Amino acid sequence: MGDGSKLIVVGKIVGAFGVKGEARVQSFTDDPEAAFEYGPLVDEAGNVVLTPVRVRSLGDGFGVIAKEQRQREEWEAMRGTLLHAPREAMPDAEEGEFYVADLIGMAVVHVDGRELGHVAAVQNFGAGELIEVKPAKGGSFLLPFTQDNFPEIDPATRVLKAEPDEGLLPDDLQRQSSDGRTN
Repeated sequence: MGDGSKLIVVGKIVGAFGVKGEARVQSFTDDPEAAFEYGPLVDEAGNVVLTPVRVRSLGDGFGVIAKEQRQREEWEAMRGTLLHAPREAMPDAEEGEFYVADLIGMAVVHVDGRELGHVAAVQNFGAGELIEVKPAKGGSFLLPFTQDNFPEIDPATRVLKAEPDEGLLPDDLQRQSSDGRTN
């Protein structure tokens, strides 16, 4: 699938359920059941991980019977595996909406014009999305994906406007005060 088709994370394997070889899956989609409607779910390399056959709610996630029949121990061993769906399998985003995966590669520019870097990845450790920004030099840094931090997104020019608290930025990207110190 290296033809530029994008993958979007829709869920994660969080273990096994029951004795019949069900995978326990946490969904990341707004409508939790929608994660299982895009056909085979794949890893970041595009290899099929699980093809949902039957899905049932377990309260904190879903029990999934997959076409790939794996034993309980195999699903447990795959705990933490992110499940992706091809971008083209998903419905088009509504007007004014977009998929978070579409942010990857966008330039991140401070509202005052400072170049902060580009979006290297979008992380979600359970408390909401974090934008991983890779500056021109130095290590990546994370910014919570909030309206305050990112007041404007322009998909057409592929620019993400940022206005984070200066303390969230690496020292060398912080606005210099008139005496040369960072704020």
